[in-house]
Amino acid sequence: MSTSPASVIDGATHIHSGKVRDLYDLPDGRLLMVASDRISAFDFILDTTIPDKGEILTRMSLWWFDQLADLVPHHVLSTDVPEAVRGRAVICERLDMYPVECVARGYLTGSGLLDYLGTGEVCGIALPPGLEDGSRLPSPIFTPARKADLGEHDENVSYDAIVATLGAETAASLREVTLAVYERAEEIARGRGIIVADTKLELGRRRADPSSGSGRAGALVLADEVLTPDSSRFWPAAEWAPGRAQPSYDKQIVRNWLLSAASGWDRTSGEPPPPLPPEVVERTRARYLEAFEALTGERW
Repeated sequence: MSTSPASVIDGATHIHSGKVRDLYDLPDGRLLMVASDRISAFDFILDTTIPDKGEILTRMSLWWFDQLADLVPHHVLSTDVPEAVRGRAVICERLDMYPVECVARGYLTGSGLLDYLGTGEVCGIALPPGLEDGSRLPSPIFTPARKADLGEHDENVSYDAIVATLGAETAASLREVTLAVYERAEEIARGRGIIVADTKLELGRRRADPSSGSGRAGALVLADEVLTPDSSRFWPAAEWAPGRAQPSYDKQIVRNWLLSAASGWDRTSGEPPPPLPPEVVERTRARYLEAFEALTGERW
């Protein structure tokens, strides 16, 4: 697992780096969250970056937070950030984060498809027979996962497992909010020619301290990023055809190249992937931009 150093930002103390984002303490108790141009694949952070990716993800998340504000509050307090990270960072409140990836699926693919092919279920939810890669589900389902350490896979778990960990009331709230967000996003995106096949949310609980927003303590709050090509599967609606892998607005271009003979990389070797060629970088950037412009209606 390779890592990229976080930037040094005056007046901010680096506290954590994930695959894409870097988190900093601010003197007033708030947090600075910076989206980098890093890209990951197969649990490696690649040495090659995708220009403008951090800003694309940040602007897309901010747009979605606005679309969802009546469903669930979000963690962003300000976009007035240091000049060095302007456009790709937000100032946000501290939350007590839940140790679960809140995943909603409206279509069958990815790890959900593998579970279904083996058991007829996804995270303990029985699904009708005869579904295939890309099938639309009868209704969206909540399929949580336990968060893994950096470099490890998140683990799909049953709803009952979340109840056992967090309690029935909290589990029900996480499921309700996740499905409400997904259903709103799916409707909005479909009207813009994009299918949201699934999405992953990060949710936390608001603290009762001065670094929090003005909402009540204990409230459920949407954090991190939301409904970007890094946290969701976006498919062109006009090209959707169950029974095969769908074209997508994400880093599948990168994955495909790494798995091709052209990369010369053996995924089972344990060695980090090679640098991406310029044409793969540009095609990946173009797909992120295409999704951003189609969804938001904004020009880059």
